[in-house]
Amino acid sequence: MASTIKDVAKMADVSISTVSRVINDSKPVSPEARRRVLYAIEALDYKPNEVARSLVTKKSNLIGVIVEDIGSNFISQILRGVEEVGKMYNYDILLSSSYGNPDTELNFANLLAQKQVEGIIVISNQQNPKLEYRLEEAKIPYVLINNFYEIGSFKAGIDFEKVSFDMTEYLIKKGHKNIASFAIKKDIDRTVERFKVRGYEKAMEEHNLKKVSLFTDSLNPKDLEKNRKEIIETIKREKITAVFSSYDTMAINLINLLLDEGFKTPEDISVTGFGGEYISSVYRPRLTTVKMPYYDIGAISIRKMLKTISNKESEIEEEKVILPIRILERESVKALK
Repeated sequence: MASTIKDVAKMADVSISTVSRVINDSKPVSPEARRRVLYAIEALDYKPNEVARSLVTKKSNLIGVIVEDIGSNFISQILRGVEEVGKMYNYDILLSSSYGNPDTELNFANLLAQKQVEGIIVISNQQNPKLEYRLEEAKIPYVLINNFYEIGSFKAGIDFEKVSFDMTEYLIKKGHKNIASFAIKKDIDRTVERFKVRGYEKAMEEHNLKKVSLFTDSLNPKDLEKNRKEIIETIKREKITAVFSSYDTMAINLINLLLDEGFKTPEDISVTGFGGEYISSVYRPRLTTVKMPYYDIGAISIRKMLKTISNKESEIEEEKVILPIRILERESVKALK
């Protein structure tokens, strides 16, 4: 039978309230009484009621995390950073996956608030205004980590425009002049896609090269298939030799589409990606891509949250942390003579 707080008090020869003070570190206790209580807790293997304790101390040492899909590569990497840093500071993670359902995200936010979590992290590629309003209303520190939309006051990420400029410069230095960008058109005025396209355009303008923009509606291969005719006609008409893609999955889907049309990569056309996801290293040809620091984004986000919690603040101050990146040079780009 599990030991109770009464058992601890009896063995330590102190009152129940003294045991509670030692456990919650709420009021001063004499060194001798504290020593006896701690000894009794260890000897009896007493486990305090964490829910009741959190109501007293206002500390649960829990961080709630809502993810769009636990199976997503970029989400799992961010989550690893969140979890490992959380453990360093003795915080546990309550994880829930919405599978892209905005209402489920909202329900999880309500549930986590009831569980007395000290902060909430949302990792998703969606935009959910109702969720943001609920998190503001809860007066709990929160961070929104989004790989597509520009949302949230605190952001840990990269300079998408500069990185895209650098990748386009890389292709130019490889001898390519007829280069196209390939991005997602949906909500482009509110997403990071506009910065990627802008970086590509700046590099092309700097070298007096013609800008050619290719678009698809989403990461879904079906949307790419809908735009197949327009994409292939543009590539042929503009004599494109290289394509700068805004996501690894888009680049790989494009390589497959090009192969169906008789274009081999990189022999006939070079293709680059963005993200550095696992599939980019195992697909053949291995994809030249931008390596996103997803782990670091998760680690920095929870560090910022824990700092806010330790300062007993309910809101995370606005800040933008720019992380370094690198281009992974692989086999999907051919140097032209």
